[in-house]
Amino acid sequence: MLAIFFQTIPFFLIIGLGFGAGKTGFFSDEATGWLTKFVFYFALSAMLFRFAANLSLADIFDLRFVMAYLWATAFVYIIATMVAFLRGLNIEVASVEAQCAVIGNVGFLGIPMLVMLMGEAAIAPVMMVLAVDLLVFGSLIVILITGSRDGRVSIRILRTVGLGLLKNPMIVSIALGLAWSGLRLPIPGPMNDFLTILGAAATPGALFAIGASLASKSAERMSVAVWLTACKLILHPAFVAFSALFLFHVEPYSAAVMIAAAALPVAGNVYILARHYGVAPQRVSASILLSTGAAVATVSLVIGWVNTLY
Repeated sequence: MLAIFFQTIPFFLIIGLGFGAGKTGFFSDEATGWLTKFVFYFALSAMLFRFAANLSLADIFDLRFVMAYLWATAFVYIIATMVAFLRGLNIEVASVEAQCAVIGNVGFLGIPMLVMLMGEAAIAPVMMVLAVDLLVFGSLIVILITGSRDGRVSIRILRTVGLGLLKNPMIVSIALGLAWSGLRLPIPGPMNDFLTILGAAATPGALFAIGASLASKSAERMSVAVWLTACKLILHPAFVAFSALFLFHVEPYSAAVMIAAAALPVAGNVYILARHYGVAPQRVSASILLSTGAAVATVSLVIGWVNTLY
């Protein structure tokens, strides 16, 4: 377990470096925004495309895997939503809190860290977790918030969701990579080198950007943040483990990667959505800050445990 902790420390040290650069003002909010855009649209997309182009849809898609992750995530989502309703919150705030409870930083933190710690074979299950998060729960929060404001779910809302997915570079790069693989097209040497070099920038760039963005986060509503952090770092991986291992009997290695992905801290894109719609951005900010700090210990524990499953 201690060995796993030492392996995860470099990832969080880079996050800490970014946090320090942002906190001291050496790295401005504007610089963080541009770095995040570079990683999101170029480096991470190159990494995902190269991985997907060397896989087939059959390598990635596993219905039992999807059902196990979807069932467990939906269960925790419902728990967080019910707790929010019991506290008298409306559906908009409840949906944002539920999103904090289940959506982890799979794109910027999970892909580089889990592939490095658990092997390149982890990319297929990580991609599937990412796809479910984006396609199902990323769409759900938009539908709930806009539907609540409009009083109904309209074609306009569904069009907004569809366009959002089509513009998401992670979805696009995975789809293009799988299409490339499906057509059995070889990746020319210069193209492969280009994707490898550009994709290599994703890991340090994403981690540094996470840290720099945390520097501008506030720590308000800490009692709520503690609850949402517990949901994300404890309840979510626990229910995913139960679902994958006992309900759907997912293959051990894939189950281990799924559980590790579920243990990741709250994703930054939840804050982006909360700020975009003007719904509880402060509590999301605090949840990201607290869960990322706590994940230094909890992620190591979870990865150490899941490594015994296969």
